[in-house]
Amino acid sequence: MARLPLLAGSRVAILNAPDDVLLLRPRAPREPVADVAAAVRDALRFPLAGRSLEELARPGGRVTIVVEPRELPLPGVTADPRREALTGVIEELERLGIPTERQTLLVAGGLSRRASQRELEELLAPAVARRFRGRVEAHDAESPDLVHLGDAGQTPLRVNPRLVETDLVVVVSAAETILHGGPATLVDACSAEALRAAGAYSLLETAASRGWALAVEVERRLSERVPLIGASLVLNPPRLTGAFRGFPYEPGSEEHVVRSPLRRVFGVLPRPARRHILQELGRELTAVSAFAGPPSVAHVEALLRAVDHRAVVLDAPLDAIVIGVPWATMHRPREITNPLTVAAAALGLALRLWRDAFPVVDGGTAVILHGFTRTFPHPSQQPYHALFQTLRDGLDPQVLADAEQTLGRSPDAIRAYREGRACHPLQPFADWSDCDTALSRLGAVVVAGCRDAQAARTLGFVPTHGPAAGLAMAYGRAGAGARVGVLSAPPYFPLVVGP
Repeated sequence: MARLPLLAGSRVAILNAPDDVLLLRPRAPREPVADVAAAVRDALRFPLAGRSLEELARPGGRVTIVVEPRELPLPGVTADPRREALTGVIEELERLGIPTERQTLLVAGGLSRRASQRELEELLAPAVARRFRGRVEAHDAESPDLVHLGDAGQTPLRVNPRLVETDLVVVVSAAETILHGGPATLVDACSAEALRAAGAYSLLETAASRGWALAVEVERRLSERVPLIGASLVLNPPRLTGAFRGFPYEPGSEEHVVRSPLRRVFGVLPRPARRHILQELGRELTAVSAFAGPPSVAHVEALLRAVDHRAVVLDAPLDAIVIGVPWATMHRPREITNPLTVAAAALGLALRLWRDAFPVVDGGTAVILHGFTRTFPHPSQQPYHALFQTLRDGLDPQVLADAEQTLGRSPDAIRAYREGRACHPLQPFADWSDCDTALSRLGAVVVAGCRDAQAARTLGFVPTHGPAAGLAMAYGRAGAGARVGVLSAPPYFPLVVGP
């Protein structure tokens, strides 16, 4: 029997796993590029398709550089390679005769809480920030100044005016999913209607993805108005530094964590102290390569490379899967989790990172490790609290649709979003919808280590005590010979499922 350390919120839970449990361990990071900025400059000079940045840039013209909030991977790091990539783009534009005074940085945050001034300042390395004289702006999905590009079916495509009132648009992102990076960054600079429509069945397959179709359409229509180019990074998975550097990539690293006296000391600390330590824990994130071209082209190539580098291959779907959920929300800025953001991380992110087939058999079980307490900080998570209160009355789709129409257009909630005090009121509905893929396939969702049974039942989940009880329930539902997989730890990684 193996002892596996798994994140359960701010705790490190120990799962005593039978020998037949399949430990899904991510691949170790590959050799990174030494100079990310130089790699991005080279990619922009020799794109995969279309014209190079030098051919598109007009000396003295205006440029809008669109960047994404660094939501993925989860948890993230401060020294993110996307900061270096942005530096490379700014310096290349300067070399081409476009000073920083003519450059605008647009943070395409989608429905997440709008970035504060401090967060905007952290986009650039301090040395670059001191000499940058351009404009830095956080996208506002409710701005009355959004420009209508056309319609995609019944969805209006209204974009930030900085995307059309310019001479060139450059998208800088990393290839994490089809909805994070590349042309999806342009969707994140659209109106709330377009953002709410941008869903996906799988985060790694473009087929049946409404979000990818919208992203490509926005890119096509925008390119008809203004020159457009994108740079996409292929990231390594984050690696811990210090005493636990090998975890979770190296065999035997789990036992090292289990036996460490630091884990025991950590376990007796109060929850705020544990969260602070985990947030400040040393992690490094590096890039493997960079590609450029039309945003969709560069992003697809980078995403294919990322999946090839990081994916774990399953020969068949599992009967049950155990997923640990970290202490912080997926959306930026990182906040304390609540039941809805926990569900979004486990079901909407971890269980949508698949290709070829859903990783769990129809009617299978997902075991989520988390305390699942009802914590909704005011005012930043009040939209989540409002949706949770609605779900207490049941999971009827029509009731939820009516609530979305009411709560999603609440003047007070929209005002709080525009002032940067809370996420958009549609964000919780989008997060809950992201769970539909998993919920439509699974027979049960078990919350192991649940400290608020009513919160779990409100979402239709089964509360139970520690990891052992959750694992026993998964085996009980699947029967003898069950194939049970355990995701070793966040960050979550792609699962490629064979025939």
